[in-house]
Amino acid sequence: MAGSARGKVLPADKFGSGQLKMPEGIFAQTISGDYVTDEKNVEDRDMLLVPDSTTLRPVPWVAEPTASVFLDCYRSDGSPVDTSPRAVLRSVLGKYEAQGWVPVVAPEVEFYLLNPHSDPNAEAEPPQGRLGRTEGMRQPYSIDTMNDFEPFINVLYKYCEDQGIHIDTLSQELGPAQFEINFLHGNPIELADQVFLFKRTVREAAIEHEMHATFLAKPMTEEAGSALHIHQSVIDKNGDNIFSTGKGEPSDHFQGFLGGLQTYMPQAMLMFAPYVNSYRRFLNPWSSPVNLSWAVDNRTVGLRVPESGPENRRVENRLAGSDVNPYLVIAATLGCGYLGMMEGLKPSDPVEGGAYGEEFSLHRHIYNATEALRESNAMRSMLGDGFVDLYCALKDDEYKEFQEIITPWEREILMFNV
Repeated sequence: MAGSARGKVLPADKFGSGQLKMPEGIFAQTISGDYVTDEKNVEDRDMLLVPDSTTLRPVPWVAEPTASVFLDCYRSDGSPVDTSPRAVLRSVLGKYEAQGWVPVVAPEVEFYLLNPHSDPNAEAEPPQGRLGRTEGMRQPYSIDTMNDFEPFINVLYKYCEDQGIHIDTLSQELGPAQFEINFLHGNPIELADQVFLFKRTVREAAIEHEMHATFLAKPMTEEAGSALHIHQSVIDKNGDNIFSTGKGEPSDHFQGFLGGLQTYMPQAMLMFAPYVNSYRRFLNPWSSPVNLSWAVDNRTVGLRVPESGPENRRVENRLAGSDVNPYLVIAATLGCGYLGMMEGLKPSDPVEGGAYGEEFSLHRHIYNATEALRESNAMRSMLGDGFVDLYCALKDDEYKEFQEIITPWEREILMFNV
């Protein structure tokens, strides 16, 4: 559920020689490695792992020739494990397919490079560049700053090319040693696979250059958070963008998709902001929208519609943090849009001018987001009861663990002053 790698390592000549199995309980693992113990739906039985041969890729950072492959999870009766994030996304895509629609997505992922340290109580710091200088100020879109990390960037692009990860533009973002990478648009499952692999690849390339990389939504005090923006559109069987009419005007489907995001995203927020830290990102509205307004070519809103021709009309959802599970966040945003189109919802009027001064329209706390998902019949209809029950139980356990930790701020400020 955290979007981190779980699996097995085996010799190449053993691959395909017998059934691969893993316990279903891995989907009940919290971020700290504990298991949800009070969830009735978790029987921890064995799953059958079926390789998706289209995902076979080299692992370029290991010395011995090594490959990785994604495996889909099935029960002994042949039914998919419905709590698997990849299966959750497939289920949402199946609803689109039943209408003759194909979603197209293009993620943009932000991350920080950090100076390696082992003290969890110490503030994260940017690393030294190739000139031995530590970036200590905000330099958005700086070419010189990117050149400081050119050796890392070159290896990152090579590793991505080796794995068929189709990344495009890289840019320096608002924070020190914070970068954003754009992915080429394509099939949602394939793009979720690529984002998953990209996160692993960034971390490995950073380690090779004596740095760490983090996708935490808010890793540094008073610095910008890291987002995962998702550009999304829908085409029909003829390859035509259903967000545009034959005359090139915004269609009813476009209005419905936006209306669905505005209506249902509060109920799906837990997939866009899955941890306590995720909500810290919304404290600085300059670098993170805190509303569900929409507008054309306006980055102050949560739902931006880039300026484009009718064939490329799309919605950029700017609310997710980079700490998300890519399968779940794509499933959630497409699910909200689907409901809006099916129900014929209408969005609010587009915003004129800046939207940073608007009222906060998102959940401010993970507890509220968890309750909203748990009680949402709409999200249950899109993502499945089994997944919603398990995911909410898992987030309850993670939040309980967080609540039991006394922070340095409490010891410093409250301990002897209350």
